[in-house]
Amino acid sequence: MAPPLIQLKDIALTFGGTPLLSGVELSVSSAERVCLIGRNGSGKSTLLKIAAGLVEPDHGSRFVQPGATIRYLPQEPDFAGFATTLAYVEAGLGPGDDRYQAQYVLEQLALHGDEDPAQVSGGEARRVALARVLAPSPDILLLDEPTNHLDLPTIEWLESELDNRRGALVIISHDRRFLSNLSRSTAWLDRGQIRQIDRGFGAFEAWRDEVLAEEERDQHKLDRRIVNEEHWLRYGVSGRRKRNVKRLGNLYALREQRRNFRGTAGNANLAAAEAEKSGKLVIEAKNIGRAYGNRKIVEGFSIRVQRGDRIGVVGPNGVGKTTLVDMLTSARPPDTGTIRFGANIEMATLDQHRESLDPKSTLAEALTGGRGDHVMVGGKPKHVVGYMKDFLFAQEQMRTPLEVLSGGERGRLMLARALAKPSNLLVLDEPTNDLDLETLDVLEEMLGDYEGTVILISHDRDFLDRVVTSVIAPEGNGRWIEYAGGYTDMLAQRGADLKRETVKGAAVEDSKTPKVRAPSGTSRRRLNFNEKHALETLPRKIAKLQAEIANQQRHLDDPDLFQKDRKKFDQASDKLTKTQRELQEAEDRWLELEVLREAIEQA
Repeated sequence: MAPPLIQLKDIALTFGGTPLLSGVELSVSSAERVCLIGRNGSGKSTLLKIAAGLVEPDHGSRFVQPGATIRYLPQEPDFAGFATTLAYVEAGLGPGDDRYQAQYVLEQLALHGDEDPAQVSGGEARRVALARVLAPSPDILLLDEPTNHLDLPTIEWLESELDNRRGALVIISHDRRFLSNLSRSTAWLDRGQIRQIDRGFGAFEAWRDEVLAEEERDQHKLDRRIVNEEHWLRYGVSGRRKRNVKRLGNLYALREQRRNFRGTAGNANLAAAEAEKSGKLVIEAKNIGRAYGNRKIVEGFSIRVQRGDRIGVVGPNGVGKTTLVDMLTSARPPDTGTIRFGANIEMATLDQHRESLDPKSTLAEALTGGRGDHVMVGGKPKHVVGYMKDFLFAQEQMRTPLEVLSGGERGRLMLARALAKPSNLLVLDEPTNDLDLETLDVLEEMLGDYEGTVILISHDRDFLDRVVTSVIAPEGNGRWIEYAGGYTDMLAQRGADLKRETVKGAAVEDSKTPKVRAPSGTSRRRLNFNEKHALETLPRKIAKLQAEIANQQRHLDDPDLFQKDRKKFDQASDKLTKTQRELQEAEDRWLELEVLREAIEQA
């Protein structure tokens, strides 16, 4: 095994009360790609700062291979003292680095270099910070939430850029697709300690669930031992005094072990306050359009939104996603066209602009509006402490100023405010920003159980695939098209990704005709032999792969497999991941061919 570029040993850190980090070990070798996973507040960002040499632990050691270069991407970069974005990026270059790289990477990220860092938007600030750490091509990159505030084209560009680099990576991110595509090993920071496996994020959730199940079984056994020892203490026959004293000491040790056990934090209890059902028709838009000067944002867009629809809106920053949603929800009128609403619409919105919150106000004031100690949830009062706990806030945080909350905590606060209002139409703008994986899972379940209609803007590909029933995407020059299914389904139907060049501007302008859209002369196009054969055989292959996955999953469901035969468990997990990938590819290929066949027949 290659020697580590960076190694942390027995790291401990306490900010008062329960230790944040306790005996943490982390080692990263050359070209290794590690995703660092953990709940909000578990200490991931702090650990990354320790690895970067920015925070000194209470105990433990940090080793960096002599000559190894490290670059750290913070969540909130400090631009103080820099007149331009280029100056900020150049300050991150080393003595032997190519100065041209600073300008080159900025251009790749659609920046000129003469921007005032104090005036850039959140997405631009993230791109400037990325340019600073990418320009030097360091031996190890420590990235804290690199995809935050980035649009999908930029995320995909960054993913490709990192994948092509030879340096080591340590990534903290809530973007599951990003982690799955880049990571090769997983470090799970849980209750102050790290567990690590030599597999990427795709295997994490199954492994985590098995570890927690094993832990629960161990605690159950411990509880039974304590009960048995207490029974002996009360009713057992006296024996030799020395043996009895020793056994009593063992009982005290078992009780101490139980007291010191730190159980997992509970999950958020997300539930939307639902109003009475709306009519079957929620929104009908006909040929709506809007322009700013000569620039068309939306032109000739029509849609019928029905009760129960879950609609995702995607596209690069600046293309007009929020403008489109604002028109659909009557927040701003269209320049042309008409919008009609169904009966009994009660709407609740989640705005991505968290700066609208007063940083000096307290958590309780933000939830209650500064009126008393109760929150109106679904038209009924609920004590603010109970409502806070539903969103994983501790009672002690009731008087905490909002300015000291983490990004994840501010995200949960915005959700708490939005979901308290009775609604049958939820409009969510970037709801996944800064949320940890467990809260994301609960949010997905809540939206799945929500009986109303959902319209959401998101750059999280995995979240879109799991939640939405259709996706609205920009096609350039103000044109928007609705596609059935999630984000992956949209790509298959278009026949091409959102172009990487859209990082540099607003609207998407495809330079090639999508495969699934019939060009002029499609009537002369016919399915070739291979395409016909694939259409006939792929359904059987898909069914076979589905059966294999079910069989492999049953094998992995054996709760004792991980403990009995770790190697066999790893092999089965890898085989399951590979089969799932093959199934996804087969389904995507079949869908692409089926849409092509229909387009040819209808031409």
